[in-house]
Amino acid sequence: MTAARVAARALALVSALALVPAAHAATSTPPGTATNPLAPASPATQPSTPRLTNAQVSRIFLRDPKVASWLERYPKGPVTQATYDKGSWTVNVSSGNAGEVATGKVDDATGSVTEAWTGPQVAWTMGRGYPGAFGGTKINSYPVWLGFCAAFLLGLVDWRRPLSLRNLDLVALLAFSVPLWFFNHGHVFASASLVVPVLVWLLVRCLWIARTDRPARGAAVWPVWLLAAATVFLVGFRIGLDVRTSNVIDVGYSGVIGAERIVREGESPYGNFPQEGNLPTCGPADAAGEVRDRIQTNGRCENANPLGDTYGPVAYLAYVPGYLAFGWSGQWDSLPAVKATTIGFDLLALLGLALVGRRFGGPRLAATLAFAWAAWPFSQYAASSNTNDTIGPVLLLYGFLLVTSDVGRGVFAALSGWTKFASLIVAPLWSGYPQARRPKATACYWIAFALATLAAFFVLFLEPSPLHAARVFWDRTIGFQTGRSAPWSIWDWRQYHAKGVPNLHVVQQVLEVARVVGAVACAWWPRVRSPLRFAALTAALLIGFQLVLTYWIYLYLPWFFPFAALTLVAAPHVLPAAAPAGATDDDDSTERALVAA
Repeated sequence: MTAARVAARALALVSALALVPAAHAATSTPPGTATNPLAPASPATQPSTPRLTNAQVSRIFLRDPKVASWLERYPKGPVTQATYDKGSWTVNVSSGNAGEVATGKVDDATGSVTEAWTGPQVAWTMGRGYPGAFGGTKINSYPVWLGFCAAFLLGLVDWRRPLSLRNLDLVALLAFSVPLWFFNHGHVFASASLVVPVLVWLLVRCLWIARTDRPARGAAVWPVWLLAAATVFLVGFRIGLDVRTSNVIDVGYSGVIGAERIVREGESPYGNFPQEGNLPTCGPADAAGEVRDRIQTNGRCENANPLGDTYGPVAYLAYVPGYLAFGWSGQWDSLPAVKATTIGFDLLALLGLALVGRRFGGPRLAATLAFAWAAWPFSQYAASSNTNDTIGPVLLLYGFLLVTSDVGRGVFAALSGWTKFASLIVAPLWSGYPQARRPKATACYWIAFALATLAAFFVLFLEPSPLHAARVFWDRTIGFQTGRSAPWSIWDWRQYHAKGVPNLHVVQQVLEVARVVGAVACAWWPRVRSPLRFAALTAALLIGFQLVLTYWIYLYLPWFFPFAALTLVAAPHVLPAAAPAGATDDDDSTERALVAA
């Protein structure tokens, strides 16, 4: 038996193993509502009079190892408050400027600590490590996740050059799995810290390839037909995961609400999302005693999502086809319109990568890029969470497909940018291809960008006063996002005032300035852009944007993956363009195809 046949059977076996933990039917549940296994059993059986005193409960809670370890970072004598309700005590611990630094529950009958949350876990339930909060339990299970990782490596590694930089890049693209494990287990600081070196590695590699305009050596060893067959197999499995076992977090939920406001209500999404406030209730309380179902000003009973109008208009327009097909009940239920949109853009990503590969490198590059997306676990992680994080990169990907068209680049760069704003960072770079500093071509690009922007923002003209709607848009989106604090990256830990936890805010500000300067400079340099260099710089800008972002989560990784894959994974199939001697602004001879090796 030849080595090729053995390898082919091995790849087929790994792909088949991914089906072992096949998804079973599950109900979509918003994150943070998972039942705590440590909670007391039945409130009805709990006594109304507590057995323990406030002082006893406070001492028990402060002696908990997790709580005691965290409080060592603060001055002695924290302020504690304990409240009793139905057999359980809730304890809150505060310390000076840091405010609340720990919280948890103590069972009155046994005197045991049933919950203990410290630092970021106090205010952020998503930092507590509830199982399946993002994506559901299946995609986060070891068999499924490791199955995707194994398929990704087995399918793309160059087994002829095991120690190549390209293989190390593949490992780096999977290395986010390590900090994700810490995140899933509630170790927020460790998770955020471990993400940084991986992003830095990918950034440096993309910048190096952009500078040299030469790819790393190595390539996948499989025949095209096998990569294509494995991709089809994985696509079917991915759709099954999304339909049967995924959940819909608030990000995806906001998409269908925005689509409903535009189509049914005929109004801008901004400032018109379902609220709680003092509105009449119309549903039961959740596990925390909060009633989210309220009668809105439109007379409907809707489940509140007050901060969902924080994205660009394209993030809501993209859900209109799904809304028209499946509607929205007003509740945070299974949301088929959201899942249909997720699957649709996941398939568009696969198609776009295949088309880019086909145009610039033939069938081998097409099969390699499509397989990379299908096998990469983080693309499925975003799909199983049913977020809007695939929309922007998909639009940017189709802009790359039309890279030789100034109008095409301008339109898709704008549409992508007005989804979640991140890809606006590449707008200056995209103004010039295959050369920068061509005034007529650049003007054409920016005109197309402006017209696409105007088309996307037509939703503001649904309001009686478009100017007021524009102000609301700014306040609800960019104004809100720029002032947002979060512990998911290393940059905003100063809010905890904890000894040993670094304050890197000044470093972040310096890097933010460098990011903007670098993005603007890409409008002029480098002057000559091959397809490889163009993709590498696009990936580098998107990675750099994420590197200094305060509110960063693993769902954002697909933003840069298509271009990182083209640069790092499929780059051996790329023949970059060399700058011809004496190239002029009207010289298009630098346009070269990416050709199969």
